[in-house]
Amino acid sequence: MCTSDSPVGEPNRTDFTPRTPLYGVFSWVRPLPLAISLIAATALVGCSRKEPAPEPIRAVKLLTVGASPLQAQLEYSAEVRARVESRIGFRVPGKIVQRQAELGQHVSAGQVLAQLDPRDYQLSAQAAQAQVNAAKTQRDLASADFKRYEKLKEQSFISGAELERREASLKAAQASLDQANAQLSSQGNQASYTRLVADVSGVVTSIDAEPGQVVSAGTPVVRIAQDGSRDAVFSVPEDKVAQLRVGQEVSVRPWAEGASLSGKVREVAASADPVTRTFLVKVAIEGAQVPPLGATVYVAPKVLGREGMVAMSLPTTALRQEGGQTAVWVYDAATGTVKSQVVQVATADGNQAVIAAGLQPGMQVVSTGVHVLAPGQKVTVYKQKGTVENAAAAPSATPAAAQPAASAASGN
Repeated sequence: MCTSDSPVGEPNRTDFTPRTPLYGVFSWVRPLPLAISLIAATALVGCSRKEPAPEPIRAVKLLTVGASPLQAQLEYSAEVRARVESRIGFRVPGKIVQRQAELGQHVSAGQVLAQLDPRDYQLSAQAAQAQVNAAKTQRDLASADFKRYEKLKEQSFISGAELERREASLKAAQASLDQANAQLSSQGNQASYTRLVADVSGVVTSIDAEPGQVVSAGTPVVRIAQDGSRDAVFSVPEDKVAQLRVGQEVSVRPWAEGASLSGKVREVAASADPVTRTFLVKVAIEGAQVPPLGATVYVAPKVLGREGMVAMSLPTTALRQEGGQTAVWVYDAATGTVKSQVVQVATADGNQAVIAAGLQPGMQVVSTGVHVLAPGQKVTVYKQKGTVENAAAAPSATPAAAQPAASAASGN
């Protein structure tokens, strides 16, 4: 609680109104020592502040830009498949009781692959055989009657109309016998259809039904890749399908060790896949040493118009984004600094970016560490041990898309 400066014995004053004009003067003088102390402390702090440390000079690795032929091409991953694959199924419905074919097994034409329960079809065949026997008996009886009436007609004991009726009965009995024989043949075929037989030689690539399963007629049970020609099958995006056409030569390189093979585009899908939105391409593989079924190969189409083309290219580590544009750091040997240069990227050439505009052959570009530099920053050229002093500035005698004089920018 604040008190007044009244003399001893004088009642305390509750207001802060100065009793004399001098009291107001002294109330302004009291804070002066504190203000002077603050000013002195501020001056001391200002005197003790140091200048910021200079930006360190970074060592960078350079490469010399040069024009060279485009060597990389589009390459797609493909799978080796048979030219023809047959999905084989039973021609009659039934329950599978046995399956002889195994996945990956090579089968020959005529070999049994699976079997249905044949009892119902055997009974139907026996019923058809009984009908044939009955029809044959009726035909024999009608034939005997016709022969007797024919002799009676010669003796003029019967009229010609009666003989004609007997002849018609014989023809009807013969027709019934023919019908019964046809039915017997049909039922016999039905019984034989309970055995699934390979009609071609090839390799079993898929098993779609197992013993105990009831299948309808035509349900695929076994898939067979027929022996013969092989295709490399792959998919291409919509923007690349125009670069492929039927009859075009391609190079087929096995993923495993092996010599490259030649091939020709055999088929290009007319419409895109509804799920992947890509176009299926089939390439006929030519050569004696064709990779096995299911093997992975790389298909490199020979794109027309790219042979013999030259361009300037840079590794992707030399590129950076600046204001929505692609730029690189160009080294100025006269000042020892780097400056930003906007470039236009045309396409990719393997692991390189093809530069369409913005650079000239002979320019030196920072290859790596581009995100730690600033425009006008002084740098030094990094040299590996054992290299000559001017190795960074001298371009190679062999044309190269990006001839490295030194490698990546240091992060220090």
